Amino acid sequence: MLQKFLFLSALAITVASCQFTETMVMNEDGSGIITVEVNLNEMMAFGGDAMKDSIQVKMDTIVYMKQFLEEKKDSISKLSVTEQQKLKKLENFNIHIKMDSETSEMVYDISTNFKNISEANDILNGLEQAGNLMPNQDSNTEVKKEEDSPEVLGVNYSFKKGIFLRDAYIKDEKLHQQQVDSMQQAEAFMGGSNYTLKYTFPKKIKKTSNPKATFSADRKTVTVQKPFLEYFKNPDLLDLEVELEK
Repeated sequence: MLQKFLFLSALAITVASCQFTETMVMNEDGSGIITVEVNLNEMMAFGGDAMKDSIQVKMDTIVYMKQFLEEKKDSISKLSVTEQQKLKKLENFNIHIKMDSETSEMVYDISTNFKNISEANDILNGLEQAGNLMPNQDSNTEVKKEEDSPEVLGVNYSFKKGIFLRDAYIKDEKLHQQQVDSMQQAEAFMGGSNYTLKYTFPKKIKKTSNPKATFSADRKTVTVQKPFLEYFKNPDLLDLEVELEK
């Protein structure tokens, strides 16, 4: 899972951090695109020459999930029903993976074009699944068989009558607490990791629920940032209501 990956990364490279950026651009009719990016460049950079010598990787791959699910349907059929259902929900998402050990670049993101922002409600599930779809050095993407892993965090989006809502929540309280307890060991190493929201709307923003939000010069883009570990412990910290001008 994503949280386990981050925890192990933090232990392995104690001074590195990763950055999460959730970007949305909405059109006048409520359609748009949303992307969640994980930037691990700092982790790669702090690996230095040792990482470059041991891991020679260079790839720039887009996994179109609808096509991927069709091509890999035989291997996917061998997964548990739960895991198959998780993947099925992602058929309208695309995963972009870019890695270059020479330039210390490691970035991956998941995105989807939506007609209604509620279609993006499974994007955090998709972000976790992206870690299981990393291509090998031959750019051959396969499904990795893993034990069923309950989803820990979820998010609901809505946009009605000029009001946008982002509501993050905990899906599995017990598992969430277990992961919070485990992450305490990594807190000193991940202090520089942030989760940033950057949303652009078709009209000027009248007001938001977050008093620390910042705005672009044209007041159509709002940005909110929280330390990743604080957000993971309490996902309500990045709940957001945005009211647009009429």
